[in-house]
Amino acid sequence: MIESAAFPPPVQATLLVGVILVQAIALYVGYGALERVATPLIETITNA
Repeated sequence: MIESAAFPPPVQATLLVGVILVQAIALYVGYGALERVATPLIETITNA
């Protein structure tokens, strides 16, 4: 983890918001990819 205690509070807050934004984007992309893979699989199982 990057040490941010030496930075002033506004910079720390900006870094925190940036990290949370990157995590949200990664989750959004990851769940989108998972949905593309899982949806046909689930439909195949339920229609069998």
